[in-house]
Amino acid sequence: MEKLLNEQVISQVKQAFAQMKEPVQMLLFASRENCEYCAETRQLLEELAAVDEKLGVTVYDLQDNADVAAQFNVDKAPTIVIAAKDGEQVVNYGIQYAGIPSGHEFGVLINDILLVSGRDSGLSEAVRDFLKHLEKPLHLQVFVTPT
Repeated sequence: MEKLLNEQVISQVKQAFAQMKEPVQMLLFASRENCEYCAETRQLLEELAAVDEKLGVTVYDLQDNADVAAQFNVDKAPTIVIAAKDGEQVVNYGIQYAGIPSGHEFGVLINDILLVSGRDSGLSEAVRDFLKHLEKPLHLQVFVTPT
C-alpha cells in the first residue's frame, strides 16, 4: 500500500514531535461495515505513530468495543480520540476527530497531539478562571467541511 505521508511531511512531523513531552495515545474507532475512510484513517495514524515512540495508536471496532466507545462518547466511525497516556492509563481530554483529518485538519491534529503531550491547554489564566465558574457542562463541537 502506498504511504499517505511523503518524506517531506514525515520530516516536518519529526521536527514538530521533537517537542513532545509526555506520551500520547490515539484511539481509532472504526467499523467493518459502511465506513468510508476507516482504512485510510488507520493507515494515517499508524504512519504518524511510527514517527515517534511517545505516540501510540489503538484501534477499536465501534460495534465490537461498544463499551469502550461509550466510555469515550464515540458514536460514529471513523473517530479519533487524542488522549494522554500515563503508564497503562489512558486519560481522555475530550479531543476527537470524526472522519479523516486530511488537508488543513492534519496540521490541527499535529497541534492537538503536541497539546496533549504537554498536558496543558495553553489557555490564559483569565479563560481558566472563567471555565472554573461554569455551572453546567458545556458541549463544544467544531465542524469543518473540505472546500
